[in-house]
Amino acid sequence: MNLHLTPKWTLSNEHPSSSYGKPVLVNEDTGEAYGPGDLMKLNPSGGYVPGYLAVRKIAEGRPFTEDEIAFIDKF
Repeated sequence: MNLHLTPKWTLSNEHPSSSYGKPVLVNEDTGEAYGPGDLMKLNPSGGYVPGYLAVRKIAEGRPFTEDEIAFIDKF
């Protein structure tokens, strides 16, 4: 599954960095993939946050189906 959270960020279990069906957060601009514990910047002026917090922040307030929520929870 590829869940496009924003045009820049996709949650995917089809990326080569994913294993055992666990999704990774993919930066569509660079192709880099992040796991829940990886430190990353959501934007150039922001600080570093772990991947799991980044996904929560990106997904906050957006409407998702039950299947999409379950997929996000796998991250």
